[in-house]
Amino acid sequence: MAESKLDLTARTRSAGSGAVALTLGGLAAAFGVASCCGLPFLLAGAGLGTAWLYGVALLAAPHRLLLMTVAATCLAGGAILLWRQRRQAVCAPGSVCAKPAVQALVVVGLLVGSALLYLGYSYA
Repeated sequence: MAESKLDLTARTRSAGSGAVALTLGGLAAAFGVASCCGLPFLLAGAGLGTAWLYGVALLAAPHRLLLMTVAATCLAGGAILLWRQRRQAVCAPGSVCAKPAVQALVVVGLLVGSALLYLGYSYA
């Protein structure tokens, strides 16, 4: 019986970090998509240099469609997991998802990732 409680706690803790991991993956993929066209326009409009994005854009450009698919899938999965965590309260005490600051960062990451994905899609 003790093993099943430990197993349940471990599964709950790993499920809590799933939204964080998916959000970070989606954010990284969306950054790669937006690095070629949308992000340089946005940063140059704000008066910031964009020469540092050349290396990222050079690596990401051939895999643009794959990165867009990965970004959309990860961001949608992260949003679904976050919604599920809030609705069903599946976070165990002491897990990553139980902290309000982490949940707020996940929401901000999802919003920024979605904006980067939109920029990469619309400017290509």
